[in-house]
Amino acid sequence: MTLRTCLIMMTALAVITDNLIIPFYPQYFAERFGNPPEQHVGLYLAVVSLVVMSVFPLWARLAKRVHPVRILISAQLMAGSLTAACYFIDSLPLFWVVSLLMVVFKGSYLLMYPYVMSLQQQDNHTQTIGTLSVVVHFGAILGAALGGLILQVMNIGDVFLVMAAGDFIQMAICMHLVRGYLPAPGEQPASEEAPVKNEARSLPAIYRLCLVMLLFYFVGYVTRPFFAVYWQQVAQWNSEMAAGFVYALPGAVAVAALWWGRRATKQGNTRDGILAGLLLGAAATFIQGFGDQWLILLGRVLFGWALYQVTVRLDALLFELSSPEHYAVDFSKINIFQCLGNMGSAYGAGLLVSHYGQAMPFWVGAAGLLLTAALFPLLVRKPRAA
Repeated sequence: MTLRTCLIMMTALAVITDNLIIPFYPQYFAERFGNPPEQHVGLYLAVVSLVVMSVFPLWARLAKRVHPVRILISAQLMAGSLTAACYFIDSLPLFWVVSLLMVVFKGSYLLMYPYVMSLQQQDNHTQTIGTLSVVVHFGAILGAALGGLILQVMNIGDVFLVMAAGDFIQMAICMHLVRGYLPAPGEQPASEEAPVKNEARSLPAIYRLCLVMLLFYFVGYVTRPFFAVYWQQVAQWNSEMAAGFVYALPGAVAVAALWWGRRATKQGNTRDGILAGLLLGAAATFIQGFGDQWLILLGRVLFGWALYQVTVRLDALLFELSSPEHYAVDFSKINIFQCLGNMGSAYGAGLLVSHYGQAMPFWVGAAGLLLTAALFPLLVRKPRAA
C-alpha cells in the first residue's frame, strides 16, 4: 500500500468517526444535560467551527518544523483520550471545555490534505483533490449513517468511545508510517512522486482567492440548512428518507464527476472550468426555487456536478498559486475563509427563511453564484505569458 493511499484512508477514517455524533448533538445534549435550549446546540456547533478555523493555522506553522505525520501521533493520542473522557462527563460546562480541547487536537488531521498534495506532481493535483473531495463528502454522509446505526444498539454517549477508538487507530497508522515510509528527522523527505517546485508563489493572489472562496462557500451552501424541510413541503415523496436521498444527491453526482475526470484525457483550463461551473451552479440553484419536485431533482444533479467542478478547481488553483513548502500555511488561510462562508450561509439561511420563506435561499444563492462568476476573473487574473 502506497503512502498516498494510507493517508487518504486515514483521512476517510477521521471524517467518518468525527461525523458519528454531529447529527445527533441535539439528542445528546437533551439526554445527558437535561434538555438545554435548542440555540445552545447551535451555539456549540458554531464554536466548534470557530475553534477548528482558529487552531489550524497553528498546526500548519508547526508542520513547517515537524513532519505532519509525527504531529498526528501525539495529537491523535490527545484527541482520543479527550474523546473518551467526554463519555464520562455529566457537567455541561465541563463538557464544553473538554470537548473543545478535543476539537483542537482532532483538527490536526487537516494537515493531511496539504501534505498529500505536496507528494503529487502539479498535473495530478486536480485528480487528487477530486479524490479527497469525494472522500470527505461521503465520509461525512457515511459517518452520519453509521452514527444512526450505532444508536440503534448503543446509548448515545457510547458513540464517543467509538470515536476515541478511531483516533487511536489513526495514531497507530501514523506510527506505522513513521517506521516504514517517512525519513528520519533532519533527512530530506523522499516522496513517491517528486513534486514540481513552484517558485512563483503569489501571496496577493492567494488572498484574493480567499475572498472568492468566502463568497462561493456562502452562496453555494446557503440552500443547505433548510433543504430537507423545503423538499418535504413541496414534494410528493416527502418522507425523511426521500428528503435525505435528495439532499445527498450532489454527493453521488460528485462520484460520477470523479470517475469522468479520471477517464478524461484532458482536464481543461482551471479558470475556465470554474467560470462554467459557477454559471451552471447558478442555473441549477435557480430552478430549484420554483417548488417543483422534478425541477428540484434536475437542479440537484446539475448542482452536484457544478459544485464538484468549482470546489475541486478552486482548491487546485490554490496549489497553483502556492509552493509545496507553503501548502499547509496557505491552505490554512483558505480554510478560514471557507469556514466563515459556511458559518455565514447557515446564519443567513435562517434569516432568509424566517423573513421571506423557504424558496428565498435559492434565489439568493443563484444571484450570489452569478456575482461570484462576475468577480472571479477580476480578483484572480490569469498569469501573463512570459
